Amino acid sequence: MTKEFNVSVQLIKQFKLVQAGVVMGALLTGAMAIADTTRQEPLLLAAVSEGFNAEQTYRASCFACHNVGAGGAPKLEDKADWDSRLEKGMDVIMANVINGVGAMPDKGLCFTCTDDDLRALVDYMIAQPKQ
Repeated sequence: MTKEFNVSVQLIKQFKLVQAGVVMGALLTGAMAIADTTRQEPLLLAAVSEGFNAEQTYRASCFACHNVGAGGAPKLEDKADWDSRLEKGMDVIMANVINGVGAMPDKGLCFTCTDDDLRALVDYMIAQPKQ
């Protein structure tokens, strides 16, 4: 690859991070997250990395966009949002999660997540009740 191409790729990745930061900053400034205290049963998701917790990681890395649909993110509880993505298949969903798509940066801001962790996050989001 040429040096110019590598610089362009790096600039695009940095731009995606700036976009995500602006979206998250606006969401966090304008709204306060409310924890779901009504859940009675524990989540039964297997930890894929030592100490990995999909629900906690969702709240730390995914909630800001997926709670309100920022930047076109599928809302956690919106059946139509998820159905349209699930029709494309899990391979497409995971490629988008890993590589970024639209305003979503690579790995959706979970830079410590492995691909298996990211899959557990997607499974967690899919498993949530939809309306």
